[in-house]
Amino acid sequence: MENREKKNKKPTVKLGTKSQHAGYFMPMLESFAAREGLNEVVKNRVVKSCDLLDAGVPLFPNDFRKEHSISWVLDKFGELEGEALENQEDVVALAGRIVSLRSFGKVAFFHIMDQTGRVQCYATREHLDEETHSLVKKLDIGDIVGVSGHLFRTKTGELTIACRKIKLITRSLRPLPEKYHGLKDMETRYRQRYVDLIVTPRAREIFLKRSLIVREFRRFMEDRGFMEVETPMMQPLAGGATARPFKTHHNALDIGLFMRIAPELYLKRLLVGGFEKVFELNRNFRNEGIDTRHNPEFTMCEFYWAYATFEDLMDLTEELFAHLAQSACGTTVVPYQGEMIDLTPGKWTRMSFYDSLTIIGGHQPEFYNDYTRVQNYIRQRGEKAADSESLQKLHAKLFDLDVEGKLIQPHFIYHYPTEISPLSRRNDQNPGLTDRFELFITGRELSNAFSELNDPVDQRLRFEDQVREKEAGDDEAHSMDEDYLRALEYGMPPAAGQGVGIDRLVMLLTDCASIREVILFPLLRPEV
Repeated sequence: MENREKKNKKPTVKLGTKSQHAGYFMPMLESFAAREGLNEVVKNRVVKSCDLLDAGVPLFPNDFRKEHSISWVLDKFGELEGEALENQEDVVALAGRIVSLRSFGKVAFFHIMDQTGRVQCYATREHLDEETHSLVKKLDIGDIVGVSGHLFRTKTGELTIACRKIKLITRSLRPLPEKYHGLKDMETRYRQRYVDLIVTPRAREIFLKRSLIVREFRRFMEDRGFMEVETPMMQPLAGGATARPFKTHHNALDIGLFMRIAPELYLKRLLVGGFEKVFELNRNFRNEGIDTRHNPEFTMCEFYWAYATFEDLMDLTEELFAHLAQSACGTTVVPYQGEMIDLTPGKWTRMSFYDSLTIIGGHQPEFYNDYTRVQNYIRQRGEKAADSESLQKLHAKLFDLDVEGKLIQPHFIYHYPTEISPLSRRNDQNPGLTDRFELFITGRELSNAFSELNDPVDQRLRFEDQVREKEAGDDEAHSMDEDYLRALEYGMPPAAGQGVGIDRLVMLLTDCASIREVILFPLLRPEV
């Protein structure tokens, strides 16, 4: 009982002010002290905040209207010098966060930053009224302010706003990380992405480029006649891929549901309904591990094209990636972790799955067709190879071990075994293979595509095989989807479909080694 009282007792916080506003900040300060340890920097900010409130200055007003972006100022006036600059009218209604601040008594220099850039501001008692000059003395790095004034260049040539008006818009009660150290701890950067975006220019550049990539992806598809659609994120069956799903429950209907692992089966239902070109930029959820290439919640674009084949999608993919690279990077040859990746159409390698085992993996047919030898080899490499697994599944593990990591330049690997491709169309010449490809760049998969299986009888048989595997303990095997089979029984036109991992694509085009660098809020363990 005594220990519980000590635990629940609020820490005592003392401030060097007798302001009537001090009590307003106490709940925040007590929480800060209990969780993180209260330092003098935060206390000093609160004292200055009390001074501002005492002077009638609101800390969080909502009456400022921003009229221009900083980039507008830099673009419009950045090249002007001398009289041409001095003769310009005042720049009005800029707003941004203070990211540097130097005060010299009656004079202060500070930089403000908005989404588009940063600009220097100059504040002097000569140009400001007494009230505003007093405000400047209380400002801190991190505060958001609105400014207006006249443009000039300092002795070092930097374009600067000589402020005539300064208004506090948002008070920052926590200090930003030091300028030269920033956020060095990677987990803190991901957990506190809001701070990371303020202090790390590289982080802002990545996510601005990600937005551009997604926008250009969408435009590319629409320009080629694809219609954007939306399909359910909560589904009664987890389908469209082999993966362990997240489970949820709908209270009103009292039914179990699964978070979407792929939109594939719903998108192909739309082909049955008569739409011939559809795509969805979608969020998927897979209950899997977390590493530099995987996040349980991720973004894909899936698209389906009636009367096309997987070869058509190879051509489209080369064109798509080249377009995105040119839009985001200004070139089709992009740097990635010390390698130059050539995404120029026509430079991509196309190789069959079994040729890759030989040519790149170094395994001859007499080896990889010997079940016992392959199984022993995989186990010797430290991977699991159960006696119940088929030879084709062992081939997939052999590929993962000895081929995938060597595919640095763009490679289409095609004609995968039918047994590991439950939704793909069989190859007409060799039914043991499917008309499917996976795209590999920088040693990782970026896309999966195939000519679609539209034979409802064949699809039912393959679902039955998957059900047997699920009953045998494979929790990633596909479920029987009777409604999807019913849709196929109405008739789906021949088609090709593809999924492209947006996160990994952004990794490639921003030269990021970890998927967490390109996801704004990656999944992390809760803070202790």
